[in-house]
Amino acid sequence: MTSTTPTHPADPADGLAAVVALRRLADRLEDAEVERVLADGWTWEQVAEALGVSRQAVHKKHARRLADQIPGRR
Repeated sequence: MTSTTPTHPADPADGLAAVVALRRLADRLEDAEVERVLADGWTWEQVAEALGVSRQAVHKKHARRLADQIPGRR
């Protein structure tokens, strides 16, 4: 059976660097997907529900960045 327990790097700084890299990747993926689904006509409420956050939280995080990219979005 394959273990699902992650192995730990010898240097703790390497492990923390990996965490930072994964967070940055996750942020970029979220930005791209939020932009895509809003362009496809999703509402902020639908995006929030899919991400498991409030509409206000997702709007605050993404609205300013997307205001100029997606017509009619504020």
